[in-house]
Amino acid sequence: MAKLHFLCILLVSAVLLFSVCAKKSADVSELQIGVKFKPETCSIQAHKGDRVKVHYRGTLTDGKVFDSSYERGDPIEFELGTGQVIKGWDQGLLGMCVGEKRKLKIPSKLGYGDQGSPPTIPGGATLIFDTELVAVNGKPSDGSEL
Repeated sequence: MAKLHFLCILLVSAVLLFSVCAKKSADVSELQIGVKFKPETCSIQAHKGDRVKVHYRGTLTDGKVFDSSYERGDPIEFELGTGQVIKGWDQGLLGMCVGEKRKLKIPSKLGYGDQGSPPTIPGGATLIFDTELVAVNGKPSDGSEL
């Protein structure tokens, strides 16, 4: 009976350890940038100091959406590279073409850090953003003014 009890405890411990390791394997330690779509021509790119307009969907590594400009129908607008957004965005959107779509996997240190952003983003969270650059300095991909 003692052996059965020991085996049950060992099995439960192994399952718990596996689930913790599996969750953590989705975390990243460095910024990862994946280009999902790039327009054939790239006449306008985002540079530090540019005023950019970006559509995004932010998720945690478990797939839970914590914010989305798509759902609001209102892209965010900010000055790139000046600390108005998290560091992962300031770095991950540089050089992006208007109309380009990128997936950013942002480590906690370039996101909200150990404190998180309660109640939706826990401390130490890796963030995943699907982004689309809508305009740079008021100019969309077709060159007209917004």
